[in-house]
Amino acid sequence: MFAASYTGASHTPKAVHVYRTNCLHALFSKQPAEHLMAGQSLFFEGDDANHVFEVLDGTLRIFRIISDGRRVITGFLDARDVIGVSLRARYLYSAEAITPSTVRRLPRRHFDAAVVSNDELRPEVFARVSDEMAAAQDQMVLLSCKSAEERLCSFLLKYLKRITIPGERQATLELPMSRLDMADYLGLTIETVSRTVTKLINKGVLSIKDPGVRHSIRIEKPRMLAQLAGDSDEHADD
Repeated sequence: MFAASYTGASHTPKAVHVYRTNCLHALFSKQPAEHLMAGQSLFFEGDDANHVFEVLDGTLRIFRIISDGRRVITGFLDARDVIGVSLRARYLYSAEAITPSTVRRLPRRHFDAAVVSNDELRPEVFARVSDEMAAAQDQMVLLSCKSAEERLCSFLLKYLKRITIPGERQATLELPMSRLDMADYLGLTIETVSRTVTKLINKGVLSIKDPGVRHSIRIEKPRMLAQLAGDSDEHADD
């Protein structure tokens, strides 16, 4: 499957991401926009994968329902993400809007024909599939080796990097997803996520400036956040 997300399939800063993907996004430019309400599904796991989608705005989650009925979120999608690049016969997951969102859809046959005929497009598609593979490896490490605190810190750190424009500093995260979404992505319970957020607030790493805005989090100590995520070397210069 492919879905760039801040979990996520591409951790490239947005400004660079836009530069790299002009050719790919041009494929969708003449397609009509479709609007999704919060909670509305774009497609379901097992549906025929007849389309590739571009997200214009809003945030979507991609997830699977496992045999015991639990939901496992495998990623989140934001503006300029593309869904379904490497899928073939059927969608391997469901996609659902978290916030009001806008997408464009392109028939799979048109996408495949464009990739075959366009020498500039093929490297972009290959790069996206490579990003997806790297993201899958990151997620395996996150779920198999990291503690609850390390998982949450890694999640916040990667999202911070995703929304930060190169050369600027970003300290406040406006998270569109709920803590239940975060729990289902991080392989934790919602109670564990809440306790871990409180623990990080008590350490002075995070703060919530406006208690009325549940998903607005300020990163007070980015370097400490990186250390607690176990990624201090990787992000030492950020």
